[in-house]
Amino acid sequence: MDEHKIVVRRLALLIAVAAVVFGLYTLRLIFLQLVHGEEFAARATSTTEYRFNVTAARGDIVDSAGRRIATSTTCYNVELSRLLIGGNDLNETIRSAVEILQANGESWNDTLLIGYADAAGHYAFTGEAGSAGDQNAIAKVKETLGLQQYATADDVMARLVEKYELEGYDLTWQRILGGIHYQMEQEAFSNVNNFVLAEDVSDQTVATVKEHSLTLPGVEIAETSVRSYTDGTILPHVLGRVGKITAEMWRVTDENGQTTYPLRERGYAMNDVIGISGLESAYEEQLRGQDGVETITRDSDGVIIDTSVTTEPQPGKTVMLTVNSAFQKAVDEALARNVQQIAATYNVDASAGAVVVIDVNTGGILACSNYPSYDQNLYSSQYSEYSSDPGLPLYNRALQGLYTPGSTYKPSVAVAALLSGEIDRNSTVYCDGVYRYFRDYHPRCTRHGHSGNIDVVTALKWSCNIFFYDVGRRITSDVYDDYAYRLGLGTPTGVEVSESTGRLTTKEDENYTESLEVQAAIGQGNTVVTPVQLATYAATIANKGVRYRTHFVKALLDTNTGEVLEEVQPEIVEIIEDHIGAFDIVEEGMVGAAQTVAGLAGYPYTIACKTGTPQRSEKDENGKYYTNSTIIAYGPVEDPQIAVGIVVEYGGGGARAGELVADIFNAYFFERASGMAPVQEGQLLE
Repeated sequence: MDEHKIVVRRLALLIAVAAVVFGLYTLRLIFLQLVHGEEFAARATSTTEYRFNVTAARGDIVDSAGRRIATSTTCYNVELSRLLIGGNDLNETIRSAVEILQANGESWNDTLLIGYADAAGHYAFTGEAGSAGDQNAIAKVKETLGLQQYATADDVMARLVEKYELEGYDLTWQRILGGIHYQMEQEAFSNVNNFVLAEDVSDQTVATVKEHSLTLPGVEIAETSVRSYTDGTILPHVLGRVGKITAEMWRVTDENGQTTYPLRERGYAMNDVIGISGLESAYEEQLRGQDGVETITRDSDGVIIDTSVTTEPQPGKTVMLTVNSAFQKAVDEALARNVQQIAATYNVDASAGAVVVIDVNTGGILACSNYPSYDQNLYSSQYSEYSSDPGLPLYNRALQGLYTPGSTYKPSVAVAALLSGEIDRNSTVYCDGVYRYFRDYHPRCTRHGHSGNIDVVTALKWSCNIFFYDVGRRITSDVYDDYAYRLGLGTPTGVEVSESTGRLTTKEDENYTESLEVQAAIGQGNTVVTPVQLATYAATIANKGVRYRTHFVKALLDTNTGEVLEEVQPEIVEIIEDHIGAFDIVEEGMVGAAQTVAGLAGYPYTIACKTGTPQRSEKDENGKYYTNSTIIAYGPVEDPQIAVGIVVEYGGGGARAGELVADIFNAYFFERASGMAPVQEGQLLE
């Protein structure tokens, strides 16, 4: 009996212990499932999302008739994705990718200025000797790697080999991998920032990379676009260029050592393309569009479980110009032909020049030509040739060239004298070829076609220096400069891209004298202006004192539909009140001047012009100053439509450019007669 009780007690105790243990497990389960269930479930199924930009197609730039000038074409890049490479050996992944590139004759992204090792295993810095840019790049490499500035190329490579664990590779691969690693670091390669290993690769490379996609995770083909030009010779200086964001643009350090990333804050990625000059830069925000977003989701074990485009990219807007590309091409050809003709006919060194043609009624630029020029499509491949060419084809003479205007300045002095009341239509100045007002300074006049008492119309027609010496002295530069500024000389014209301001001769000039002031009245002295200012000035005279803002852009269009989103309206920036018909008087003199110029005398339409033969600073072997040819013109006088500003360097007499003016008007009227009206919305031409 006692034994039975003992067994019962033990069994009861065992049951009690089991119940307690079961209860504890139950409580623990409740704790895990109900109290912290969501937390632990999230831990078990946690994922991380990574977002990458999907670059939007850059908007086109089209001419006034809708013809594409600059557009974007699809191409393919080879990219490295840190996220997709995962735990694979990065060095071996890069090496395998480069081997594919090598087999297909491709280049890769590596700007390290160190060549391959020589037979003795030593390295040397490359680049242009003494080039400030290259020296700065080499200094930056040393600084980035924590080396002293006296470090050699061998020292740099030794640090790269150590930093990126390249000891097991031969010297050639050490250089290749070291250079790529350094480039990756400069471009902030990370889980959220892919590295562009090679750009615009061939179809063969695309196919090969895709074939190896299973064995090369993280080596990706990315579809992108590159800027291309239907005709690379049309407006290259004005369109400007696009380029990849550089490390210097991406990471900005101020004078206090604070580093900011302004482009990142504007939504750019490190490898994005951006407008860096010209209209490409000025209209960057409109052209770039809105990037899309690709989202890659990875679980807690590092496995990629989803890849999708979560936001579709939106293309940039189309920028429509005031320029007609067919007319632009005709003006380019006319400028080149006439410069060469002037050089051959007059045995002078004419070899460069510029033309700007403006719509008198809007201020829109219809043509902007430089000679010599270059092909935008060849800029990268022929940059060395272009940059070393003594003719300076990369120089934007039309907008940035500063030239003494010579006698083309005289109409502004005539306007100033008439509107200030110093002279009227019948006032005269006696010309016998020598100006004798000053005791010790007697500038001269050629008296070409005139002598005796000269009125303002005759003075403009025959370009009498004596008349403008005297009138300029009497009204002073304070007055005639003010009118010249208001007419568009020595002041910004308003164009959307970089332009030189130029300057006029003033009493504040260090070398100012009364004799300098009378020289300035005939467009000499310290006065320098640009061809675009000359054209703006001519248009203002044609408009009887109304000056429009000079501009290149006509409208912004929806790239998908062609719908006009925003149209640039003519903008008046200056009005010179004229209650006495001063501009009519000046125009009479300029119409007379056109009749003295070959090519314009007897032209079917009435043209107003003024020529100039400004002296340059250099002298020839006979001690005579070289001269440029300058001319302004507008017409038809009865209903002005276009205004022209021209400079031919070393051209000699301004009248020599008269044939060029005629060629420009011929091209303009031909284009109008051919019916090249703007296309309708949604009908952009190829």
